[in-house]
Amino acid sequence: MKKFVLFVVLMLVFSITAGTVRASDTLTEIKRKGVMVVGVRDALPPFGYFNNEGQLVGYDLDYAKAIARELKVKLKFVAVSADSRIPRLVNGDVDIIVACLSKTAERDKLVDFSLTYFVNGQRFIARKGLFKYPRDFAGKTVGLAKGTTAGEVLAREIPSAVQRQYDDYSAALTALRKGEVDAVSTDEVILKGLYLEMPDKERFEIPPAQISGETMGIAVREGDAPILAAINKILMKLEKSGEADRIYATWFGPGTSFERVKNFNRGMR
Repeated sequence: MKKFVLFVVLMLVFSITAGTVRASDTLTEIKRKGVMVVGVRDALPPFGYFNNEGQLVGYDLDYAKAIARELKVKLKFVAVSADSRIPRLVNGDVDIIVACLSKTAERDKLVDFSLTYFVNGQRFIARKGLFKYPRDFAGKTVGLAKGTTAGEVLAREIPSAVQRQYDDYSAALTALRKGEVDAVSTDEVILKGLYLEMPDKERFEIPPAQISGETMGIAVREGDAPILAAINKILMKLEKSGEADRIYATWFGPGTSFERVKNFNRGMR
């Protein structure tokens, strides 16, 4: 019996140690394979989506390409949902996540985040003319997508709002059309993309009410110091060279569908 207990303890120690080695050795493994597997969104303009030519493009993908180029490895994209992003990273299905992931205290317990590469704010899509200020949504029913931080922010900023969770944004917008919810809420850039794709957008609007400002980062497995340091070094290099500004201008610059002023600084945590 004592031998069995000792065996179990040793196996647990080995398992924990092996897990730690894997978590801290992603960079070496990427270079050994010559390929970096990146979790991205594939239906979320302008961060990651298929364009009219059937190519997977977007802001996040441009950053992933730049990181792979600097590491001198090939790139493989794996589509992830809002709900599956962190689990697929933790499980080892992907090496890093570049998928419109906001930094939060809860997420920081599960993964490690890079320097900020985008700042976003939470807003709403609603029927035209009904809402203007955050207080207007008090007591209203708001549709949200599972796996996002929108519910946490809404509960904090407008606690009387009634939340309804849906599997994805498409289902939430369908509920809005049917009158099952009064609005749909998420990050403003995502909302803009959803709004532009709505066939009946003339019935709806994104009112000026904003309830948060969130920073986005590239996620790596917790304790994965070498790959995190490499990514941060690359992000700083992209800022210094001006490439980060060029990537931003491609997707958010003057004349783009998502035009907005860059509101974050080099090296922002």
